[in-house]
Amino acid sequence: MSTYAIGLSTDMAIMSFLALAAYLLLLVGRVSFGLQAFFGFGAYAAGIGSAMLNWPLPVAVAFAVGLGALVSAAVAWPTMGLSGLRYAIASLAFAEMARIALSQWVWQVNLGDRLVGPNGVDGFRDIRWVLTNDITDAQYLFICLTALAVCVAAIWYLERRRIGVVMRAMGFDETLAQHMGLNTHHIRVMTAATAGAIAALGGALYAHRTTYIEPAVFEPMLGVHSVGYALIGGLGAPFAPLLGVILDLGLLNAFHDLAQWRMVIFGGLVAIFLRLKPRGLVDETLLAAMRIRGAQR
Repeated sequence: MSTYAIGLSTDMAIMSFLALAAYLLLLVGRVSFGLQAFFGFGAYAAGIGSAMLNWPLPVAVAFAVGLGALVSAAVAWPTMGLSGLRYAIASLAFAEMARIALSQWVWQVNLGDRLVGPNGVDGFRDIRWVLTNDITDAQYLFICLTALAVCVAAIWYLERRRIGVVMRAMGFDETLAQHMGLNTHHIRVMTAATAGAIAALGGALYAHRTTYIEPAVFEPMLGVHSVGYALIGGLGAPFAPLLGVILDLGLLNAFHDLAQWRMVIFGGLVAIFLRLKPRGLVDETLLAAMRIRGAQR
């Protein structure tokens, strides 16, 4: 693979974590435009761990994932009672507050002849774990793909258990789920914590790929795209949101004449799918039909 192809594949793998996080929340009937906040928390937390505290990458990433889950659960507890547009706006408002807070945060330490750490709007530079450990681009792509495969497999397994059935039931009919005696609030908070952890994992990997992060990266369109990926790819299976990422970052970027129209095309596709296939390309109906055809052969 060329250097460009490896870099693009790594970017798609990292953005897929945001798509998976949006997918989980959509399963339980919530649209979040604030997942970029947990992506940013993960990036900063992992950067602090590896660049400032000299932790190994797995430890720094685990710290980022734990922080993402904790903060997401704390935010979800008072806001999950909101529904529809209210929850979406609340999630966006929180993400913007987080971005502004990061843009004001300055904490740097002396490491040899340089200052390392968050520096307000100027960002966080010198996150060099990948470089200092001589990790090649191909090796880092493998790390990202492995982490992504583990997440997809874990969600796939979860959906085959009773809790997965409950999550889908809540997304289809919250009132019915409540009448079944389910604590929908607790399940949604748990789902939000998981989504926050996955988004933070993507942020941690992003920080170590770019070696530099700044608050401006975690802007609202990042959250909007994460939802768009899940809506286009579909809500039928955890691999489906990855199709949305491939369509946007892969196919639209591959055609250079379309690159400048990427945002327009992507937005139009989201609108078309919401009208014609609201559960996305790979929805429950398609999967059921595939299972029937497989059983008939």
